[in-house]
Order: sequence, then structure tokens, then C-alpha cells
Amino acid sequence: MALYLIWHEADREIEPELLHALDHFPLQPGLLVVDSDLTRSKLYHQVKWALPNDTALLCAPLKNAPKFKGMESGAFNWVRARSD
Repeated sequence: MALYLIWHEADREIEPELLHALDHFPLQPGLLVVDSDLTRSKLYHQVKWALPNDTALLCAPLKNAPKFKGMESGAFNWVRARSD
């Protein structure tokens, strides 16, 4: 499994069916971290297809667990439990 950072325009929502299928944690509106066996390309396309057309999107693999501040409660524990 690999961690990915996903960002999309906060006023656009990912279809709930995809979110239920992904092991993810919402960090802020439009920003989530995903733990997945999918390649970056496959994850990117799944998220892209689950968003309205013309939505800005970023999908980046995380080599290490990120450092962050001011994210949703429980984010640090979620990421730490899934990182090496």
C-alpha cells in the first residue's frame, strides 16, 4: 500500500461511492490522504471520473508520512497507522 495526497477544488465533491471504496482520511475540504494499492495513474483517473468535469485535481504519491498542522482531528493517527 502507498500513501497519496489528493487535492481537488473544495467546492466540488467526489462521488460518495468512490469515497466508500477508498481507504482515505479527509484533511480539509478538498484535501485528503489515501492509502491504496492502485498506481498513481489509476487512482488519479478513478478520482477524476468521480468528480464533476473540469474540476482541478492533484494526485501525488507520498514517499514518507507528511508533517502537518491544523488538519481534521485524528489525521495524524490515521496517517501514522498506515505509514512505515
